[in-house]
Amino acid sequence: MTAKRPARGWLDRDEQRAWLAYIRLQLRLSYEINRQLQADHDLSLPDYDVLTALSVAPASCLAVSVLATQLGWERSRLSHHARRMAQRDLVSLDPALADRRVTEVSLTTAGRHALEAAAPGHVDLVHDLFFDGLPAHLRAPFSEALEHIYENILARGTLPRP
Repeated sequence: MTAKRPARGWLDRDEQRAWLAYIRLQLRLSYEINRQLQADHDLSLPDYDVLTALSVAPASCLAVSVLATQLGWERSRLSHHARRMAQRDLVSLDPALADRRVTEVSLTTAGRHALEAAAPGHVDLVHDLFFDGLPAHLRAPFSEALEHIYENILARGTLPRP
């Protein structure tokens, strides 16, 4: 039996190097950020992502489906996670006033305080682990490359645009 080949061929040496570097970076950075948030503030990285998204939303409130799309999560994942966060009083879940079939996730006062307490340490860690390892002359081209990749994912991916 012959092994199936990818339609566009295997990754070349430069593509494989870039892809593996990205995967290593993403996994290790997520681990370190999650560890710091857990140790210092009893928050997970997904908790922090939800709190941050709600903190900049109009009235600190979004429909579950909108928040899920914004985070790049499936609706069911967001629903389960938001319920766990609601049990900790970080968010509230309520039917939308305009359409009672829609559930809205709102940032609570406790959730805002948790975010405000966690943000300085989070930003310090981002400076330490991410920006201190990125020379200033590479910031703009790196940002541009990431923005292009993100746009490609939005255009070709399966989730709706945020």
